Amino acid sequence: MNDVLVNFKNKITAFWTSRSKKQKVLMISATALIIIVIMVVSVFASRTTLVPLYSNLTPSETGSIKENLDSQGIKNEISDNGKTIKVPEEKLDTLKVELAAEGIPDSGSIDYSFFSQSAGIGMTENEFNVIKLDSMQTELANLIKKIDGVEDASVMITLPDKGVFVSDTAGEASASIVLNTKSGYKFEENQINSLYHLVSKSVPNLPTDNIVIMNQNFEYYDLENQNSNFASAFVTQNEIKKEIERDIQRQVQNMLGTIMGRDKVVVSVTTDIDFTQENREENIVEPVDEENMAGIEISAQRINESYSGYAAGAGGIPQSEDSSDSLGSSYVEGTNGSGDYEKVDETINSEVNRIKKEIVQSPYKVKDLGIQVMVEPPTADDPNSLSQQSVDDITQILSTIIRTTIEKKAEGEELTDDELNKKIAISVQPFNGKMTMPEDGTRTSVPIWVYIVGGILLLVIIILLFLFFRSRRRSEMEEEYVEEEEEVVFEVPDLNTEKETEASLKRKQLEKLAKEKPDEFAKLLRSWIAED
Repeated sequence: MNDVLVNFKNKITAFWTSRSKKQKVLMISATALIIIVIMVVSVFASRTTLVPLYSNLTPSETGSIKENLDSQGIKNEISDNGKTIKVPEEKLDTLKVELAAEGIPDSGSIDYSFFSQSAGIGMTENEFNVIKLDSMQTELANLIKKIDGVEDASVMITLPDKGVFVSDTAGEASASIVLNTKSGYKFEENQINSLYHLVSKSVPNLPTDNIVIMNQNFEYYDLENQNSNFASAFVTQNEIKKEIERDIQRQVQNMLGTIMGRDKVVVSVTTDIDFTQENREENIVEPVDEENMAGIEISAQRINESYSGYAAGAGGIPQSEDSSDSLGSSYVEGTNGSGDYEKVDETINSEVNRIKKEIVQSPYKVKDLGIQVMVEPPTADDPNSLSQQSVDDITQILSTIIRTTIEKKAEGEELTDDELNKKIAISVQPFNGKMTMPEDGTRTSVPIWVYIVGGILLLVIIILLFLFFRSRRRSEMEEEYVEEEEEVVFEVPDLNTEKETEASLKRKQLEKLAKEKPDEFAKLLRSWIAED
């Protein structure tokens, strides 16, 4: 074992003495740098991360929680002016469960559980009413706190006094609520309406008109008037108008951006939307044969009457036919008491096409559309670098979009070129206010110095490994060279051509025995001495 240590020490000493001064300084610096980096990484890795256990606490609650944590020897930290207490991240969930089991934090408010814990038989009616009101306010506040965006809530409820007589009409309750909302949180109308109904249904005889809700910034949340849909209709129509304009703008921006460049085109779209909704019913009667204006014959009746004689002549007015489908009749009057009478009556019943249409027209019609485009020329300072042909192509593209988007005229006439040109505005000028955004590739969550230090460490490690293997190979070559020399020196006596005698052979055997088995050699010597 000692030989191995000595050999290793000699190798290290030989390696170090064979290095130049520059190499020694580089190796010492690299070793020191590696040690420093390892120490820094160890410090950051062993650093305890503290996260909030409870927030928005009162000073008394913070004190009770800190006292409990200190008694358990758990590291903690108070921040946010005593409102927040932080604990190690790995113990967060365990501490929440343990403290909740111990009833911490204790806000000091009264809830419905008070009646099962502290209510006694000797409690007066006034005391019972006060505790009941307080517990009702606490439970309602806890209910409101569960709503997203609400951090804390304070509720004040005023209940009407009971009448002396049974016939007295019960009064109405009222409620005032102050919400501590999250910073920047915006409540929607449906959320506010739900909050009003929640409070109204939680307290008996509490109409929504008697509820006042505000936040910590004295901003009131008013209940939307359900009887008036004007505001909601305006919001809906405005959203539809913006959506149509946004779709057309995105379409034009993508098309022109592909041609000119994404940062070379700015598009603005304005529309005039007709939200008039029309419901109408049409009853149309059309002939089956439109050319002859005739229908389908369902039934026909033909009557032919004729008379010839010398009796008194026929007179009077021929019978009129009421049917509009009668094809006609004829009457001939004779003279001198003789004459001929002939009547032809033909009635045909025809059926026509009867069409009934119930039409509901869509309330969203694009009555007018305007597109404004600003284009930066290829050479920003030279507006002439954008050819007139490119401007004409852009105009033609916009004309096609307007022609296919805008509602056609009632008589089916399309817009003229002059009308389309009035709805298009193209401006060619440099964009002086264009901002240069950093590329996404430069955004990284890891600091750049980490990559630099890592690269230096990797380079130092590669250099050290190269030097180590190089020195090791050199030492192995030197050892092989020394062994070869020793072998050559060792083989020199074998080249002796002296003639071996019996005495020299015995001497060599004794030398070999003395080297390999010194104990037996000693016994042999003692036996020889004893014989002498």
